[in-house]
Amino acid sequence: MSRRKRTSRILDKAEMRLASIKAISPALDVGEGLTVTDYTEKIEKMRQLLEAYNTTLSNIDALLTQIVENEEHLADYSENVLRGIAYKFGNNSHEYQMAGGTRKSDRKRAMRQSMVLTTTSS
Repeated sequence: MSRRKRTSRILDKAEMRLASIKAISPALDVGEGLTVTDYTEKIEKMRQLLEAYNTTLSNIDALLTQIVENEEHLADYSENVLRGIAYKFGNNSHEYQMAGGTRKSDRKRAMRQSMVLTTTSS
């Protein structure tokens, strides 16, 4: 499942506002450092950060997919190694136990519980 990419309503709103401000004057300066050029730079910086964030999420998704696939392959390989040891030494051997298997003689058998019917008299 891929991670949800992020959008920014604030960025969208700022881009629309900038377009409207440029219609007034492409070089508008309202004082105190508030200029079309600075506004454009801040919008561009936000756009680049958002793009970098979404790209990173895509990379993380790809890595997660690789991890999951490799885990499955490793689990299968580990199981095959244990089967190979059981085949070579037996599933009741100390070697099988050393490799992480449970020796056949050490396995607990499921005990059947007989149902005890109790009757209560009223």
